[in-house]
Amino acid sequence: MMRLKNKVAIVTGGNSGIGKGIAQYFHQEGANVVIFGRNEASLDETRHELGDRILAVQGDITHTEDLNNLYEKTQAHFGKIDILIANAGVSERLHVSDVTEEKFDYMVDINYRGIYFTVHYALPFLNANSSIVLIASTAATITLKNHSVYASTKSAVVKLAKNLSYDLANKKIRVNSISPGYIKTPIFDTRLKMDPDYLKKRENLIPLQRIGTPQDIASAALFLSSDEASYITGVDLLVDGGYSASRPE
Repeated sequence: MMRLKNKVAIVTGGNSGIGKGIAQYFHQEGANVVIFGRNEASLDETRHELGDRILAVQGDITHTEDLNNLYEKTQAHFGKIDILIANAGVSERLHVSDVTEEKFDYMVDINYRGIYFTVHYALPFLNANSSIVLIASTAATITLKNHSVYASTKSAVVKLAKNLSYDLANKKIRVNSISPGYIKTPIFDTRLKMDPDYLKKRENLIPLQRIGTPQDIASAALFLSSDEASYITGVDLLVDGGYSASRPE
């Protein structure tokens, strides 16, 4: 059974990592998928991999004109929007003494402001009974070293989903967030170059004894976006193999 048949889903950051995994799974489950990202080459590659029922739009979530272009092109191409996955984000481990105003603004602009206005500018285009899923992080739940900026942006995303679920309930729009734990994506490439065993070491800290995959997050996003979750709004779903449950906050 294709659970998203005839649905139209937008995935920001849909050309890499978790976003690409979500886009691929949604497409497999029958959705018409729009992927949005900054890198034209990886957008084209993903579009060719998925084949039909796919639209790739290049842009930056921090630019209002790019977001408006995304929604206008989606409306023109598919006629509606049923699902919005606000996934685009960046991560950098920084000790508080190493945080410059430029680095602070860069991360906040993408991880919080960008997600906020990704939703804001989508509202005129979203159908009633549509679903919005914001991608946060377990860093919003637990406390890690050198994560003061990143973690606080993701905490803001979790709280944002809860507030938006109230604000948009009268439009029958559901809003939830997903907090991934350690997921094997290109976001860890730099750290793996310095320490090839970095993720392997983390497996011992995870109760399920494995690093997650984009498919793990895609499965959660599919559930929250489907009719099976029609009575679920305002929740943050931790998908981390039990990592956050095994650590003090």
